Amino acid sequence: MGLAPMLVERIFDIIRAIKEQGTTILLIEQNAHMALGVADRGYVIESGAIVLEDQAAALLRNDQVRKAYLGEE
Repeated sequence: MGLAPMLVERIFDIIRAIKEQGTTILLIEQNAHMALGVADRGYVIESGAIVLEDQAAALLRNDQVRKAYLGEE
């Protein structure tokens, strides 16, 4: 079912504010687009193993990530 979209936005606003204060955050999130939008670096984990790691912006451009996790073709 998930959280209401307004609540998700509020949570990510708070995460951005914490980040802007210089605090490091470990975020584990299924919403890949939102998570990579706020992250500096990202890791893709499948079956308990890291299968991809890169700068968040690079992962957002990665065709494999876009198809498998962002719902794009």
